[in-house]
Amino acid sequence: MIKWRGIRWSIHPLFVIVMLASALTGYFAELLTLFIIVLVHELGHVIVARGFGWRIREVKLLPFGGVAEVEDAGGISAREDALVAIAGPLQNVWMGLLAWSLGALGIWDEDWGHYVAGANAMIALFNLLPIYPLDGGKLLQALLSYMFNYYRMLLITARISIALSIGMMTCAFLPLLMEGGGIQFNLLIVGTFLLMTNWTYHRHIPFLFYRFLTHRERMHDPEPELGRKVKPLIVNGKQSILSVAKLFSRDSYHLVYVIVPSASGLQVIPEGTIVEGCLSGRDPHRAVSELFG
Repeated sequence: MIKWRGIRWSIHPLFVIVMLASALTGYFAELLTLFIIVLVHELGHVIVARGFGWRIREVKLLPFGGVAEVEDAGGISAREDALVAIAGPLQNVWMGLLAWSLGALGIWDEDWGHYVAGANAMIALFNLLPIYPLDGGKLLQALLSYMFNYYRMLLITARISIALSIGMMTCAFLPLLMEGGGIQFNLLIVGTFLLMTNWTYHRHIPFLFYRFLTHRERMHDPEPELGRKVKPLIVNGKQSILSVAKLFSRDSYHLVYVIVPSASGLQVIPEGTIVEGCLSGRDPHRAVSELFG
């Protein structure tokens, strides 16, 4: 592990396994090339993220990219998340085109230029699969953020990622159906890693949601900023405070209109009151109407 510009950089054990396998089979040049491609891919993410002011604690390099540990992750906008996610594959685009051009011009061996270009294309396309924590999974999250509330976005992302991870593992066994085919162990290992990652991600959704609420509490102002997108929510006073919080969207400020049968008309409360009700240490499953008492 090394620390550079305030970020810890480490190699994931899965990458270590790939390195050892490559060294034992004599593919050292290919291994070094893969490492450089992955490093530049991840630097693309880091540079754009730092440009948005993100605080990145650690980056773990994987054979197909990396996983970044970001502070205040619950407060990142969908737009920034999408731009940072796409920055990695874009590095593979220019690296692939450069390698292909160097090979075509005779500066590099043509076969080697095609190999490096193909490796970049493979890493870029693989990363664009809609599986968390791949770049495509983060793009999926950003898209779902415009369609669903934050809690549902987490659930849908986890379920799609688990399903596709199982599909990837299944594809690893398809060659067995063909004459002379064998199990694709690389695909099986990566699919297993993604399945385990997303199974853990699914189990941690309550924690991730409360992290989102904690950020909303820190960023809450008594009055919403002028020009800020406001999304009204109409709820029943008998609903639990937590169930109302689960309706909050990622990039919107909410005014909550509460229908209380014993009162005339609607009672209006800002989202900060709901967030405080969830994080105050009292039962978040109590009725919203109790906030008026």
